[in-house]
Amino acid sequence: MNMKVYASFMMALFLVFSLAWCGTAKNGKSEEAAMTAAPSGASPTASSAAMTAASPNQTASGQATVRFDYRTQPGHASNQFAVWIEDAEGNLVKTLYATRFTANGGYRNRPDSIFNWVAKSGLADMPKEQVDAVTGATPQSGKLVYVWDLTDDGGNAVPVGGYTFFVEGTMRWKNYVLFSGDIAVGGETAAVTAEPTYYFEADGGNAALTEDSTETGMLANVAAEYIPAESITQ
Repeated sequence: MNMKVYASFMMALFLVFSLAWCGTAKNGKSEEAAMTAAPSGASPTASSAAMTAASPNQTASGQATVRFDYRTQPGHASNQFAVWIEDAEGNLVKTLYATRFTANGGYRNRPDSIFNWVAKSGLADMPKEQVDAVTGATPQSGKLVYVWDLTDDGGNAVPVGGYTFFVEGTMRWKNYVLFSGDIAVGGETAAVTAEPTYYFEADGGNAALTEDSTETGMLANVAAEYIPAESITQ
């Protein structure tokens, strides 16, 4: 081979290898830079989704109902009851109903009348307009239903979460019953049956009731149900 041709061939081969090596080095730096710019961890999209899912103070929508059987009792110092909602900390959220006799001042002359609700509601300091809004005449015997619109006593929508509903009934003098149950609002439809606790106590010349007393039938079958807004039929 002619020496001039051979020299040209070797120069061309050297240039080819030089260009290939430079390209590899350049790509290596680019890949390293890319790894530095994108460290391990959640992607921006995943992070945003997590923040959205954790948004606090989401308010509940829909409604909850408290229902039970009520049987009017003959005689005095009976037939008084109240229905109310508390939050997880035991704070009163809203009174759904209270018998007018007690709420309109009867609790002063008869302090045993639905006294748990009287104390919890702060009835003594409650404005008359608010008292009138939650009270009513003692109803006739039958199936009663009280609706909670998922607002508090101030008309503000409550947060999604767990609540406790109460139904207190004064059966006769110091004898009373307290039903309670926990229900979650803001998720799927839920139904809960309340458990009763009976309190029997004598009062002067009035003997204590017993589980067999007819007065224990004043309130029965207490239950609550939460219905999401999209499931409420008009």
